[in-house]
Amino acid sequence: MSHKQFGISVDKQYFNFGSAHFLLFPDGTREELHGHNYQVSVDVEGVLDDGDVVLDFIPFKPLVKRCCDELDHRLLLPRDSHWLTITEGETEVEVRHGGDRFVFPRRDVVILPIPNTSSERLAEYLAGRILARTREAIPKARLSRLRVWVQESPGQAGYCDETLA
Repeated sequence: MSHKQFGISVDKQYFNFGSAHFLLFPDGTREELHGHNYQVSVDVEGVLDDGDVVLDFIPFKPLVKRCCDELDHRLLLPRDSHWLTITEGETEVEVRHGGDRFVFPRRDVVILPIPNTSSERLAEYLAGRILARTREAIPKARLSRLRVWVQESPGQAGYCDETLA
């Protein structure tokens, strides 16, 4: 018996964001603050619609681009880390880690609902944003799987693969 899967893959050069971060390690230490020029690609599986596509590329690509743009030229902080204390002010964000104290302009920071800023967790965050925007913009799409890749340097990427109900 045959079973067919259908899907699309988008991997555009403009699915990118340049951001600063530091990874937190299990022992409570951290990397030095540094940046990456991240590259994003997305695979989607689902049921073909009346037009014989899972998703039309035309409305989907700008959706992914907007999700990347939200992170571009920002410091990414993990809201759910138990190693950091993040205090948001009206014009600044203070971050404390052990004896270190950082203060950044509020407009330069994105605080993400993740425990760490690893490529895998960034992929998880983006998968959630892409899925929410897709469901809002293309409500008739019947998706069964979403995989988002976040490459932090050539040949080195993390991903989140989510089976959808």
